Amino acid sequence: MTALDPKQGGTFVDGTLGGGGHSALIIDRIMPGGRFIGIDQDMDAIQNARKRFSDHGESVTLVHDNFANIAAILKDLGVSGVDGILVDIGLSQHQLEGSGRGFSFMRDEPLDMRMDARGDTTAEDLVNTLPEKELADIIFKYGEERFSRGIARAIVKKRQASPITTTAELADIIRYAMPAKAVAKQKIHPATRSFQAIRIAVNRELDRLERFMDDFLGLLNPGGRLCVLSFHSLEDRIVKQKMKELATGCTCPKQFPICTCGNEPKVKLLTRKAVRPADDEVAENPMARSTRLRACEKL
Repeated sequence: MTALDPKQGGTFVDGTLGGGGHSALIIDRIMPGGRFIGIDQDMDAIQNARKRFSDHGESVTLVHDNFANIAAILKDLGVSGVDGILVDIGLSQHQLEGSGRGFSFMRDEPLDMRMDARGDTTAEDLVNTLPEKELADIIFKYGEERFSRGIARAIVKKRQASPITTTAELADIIRYAMPAKAVAKQKIHPATRSFQAIRIAVNRELDRLERFMDDFLGLLNPGGRLCVLSFHSLEDRIVKQKMKELATGCTCPKQFPICTCGNEPKVKLLTRKAVRPADDEVAENPMARSTRLRACEKL
């Protein structure tokens, strides 16, 4: 909230409603007189927000969509500019614990992993149909899993006997595909990185984040702010590079006597480095341990 700085009467967007915690804080600060637009691709989040924020009437608009489509969403709503945008690119507690869609290997659930149930492709589809090399590439690229080749090989071998349909089954395949010594040394569950990779692929998360980062600047009013919470290095890299690019002025070689490129900074960085949670926050909320916050303000 310090970085986003919502003020009474402002127009703000939460691109990832989730459980509505961030949204509630924003709404408290901009009302009365403000306008809040909440977006989420998970219908469960929309339904929860409808109940939670029903007292605010037309001041709160909820949209069932992906934040990557924010430009079209605001255009449809007749909103030409906003004073702040927040996106929290991670799974909500509900998705992990109560959605029944297989986001976590801690429960035996169907291999779905779609954040938007209207999506065409499930995790079960990918796991049972992708060629071994393509599956290994996804696990390596999106999960940064060094044992991706062996994991993909084990998945393909198992699915030849019978389709892989549940999270527990997939987690077991991954665990036994990895060297025992490596599993023993890991502080996280051996399936963590592979599950992350498959979820990212199912929901095309990085492609959508890149699209959003290309569009957000044109949607902010002068002085408007963007805050992004990411949870792993691939997401953070996209956000960091785009903000840095927009904050950079002249790119001419130093030996040029005058600027010929004409580039001027378009944003001011509010976070020179990613802000990480303090130890006491992690103790209170373990899900926050890998969070990175970056923020910028439109000039």
